[in-house]
Amino acid sequence: MWVEACGVSDVEEGRPYHVEVNGAQLIIAKVSDNYYALDGICTHEYAELWLGFITDETITCPLHLSQFNLKTGEVISPPAEQPLRTYPVKIEGQRIYIDI
Repeated sequence: MWVEACGVSDVEEGRPYHVEVNGAQLIIAKVSDNYYALDGICTHEYAELWLGFITDETITCPLHLSQFNLKTGEVISPPAEQPLRTYPVKIEGQRIYIDI
């Protein structure tokens, strides 16, 4: 089910953007004009990934510095062991939609 998440202009290149969709805390990231949507809470311990930072296609958790691939949600470096869930993204006009 596609759900409107935010406007294209809300998401800055290289900065995680926090959205709540159907009660789920998510992040949307823009890297090289590609948009990614992932779970917004680190799988290691409860940490808000929208407070983390993005380098290339990697998001780093602000709490214990776990790193995840933005495309796949895969763990790149511990202490996290479980990947983040990812969600398909589409752009219609100036709005971003996430398939929940």
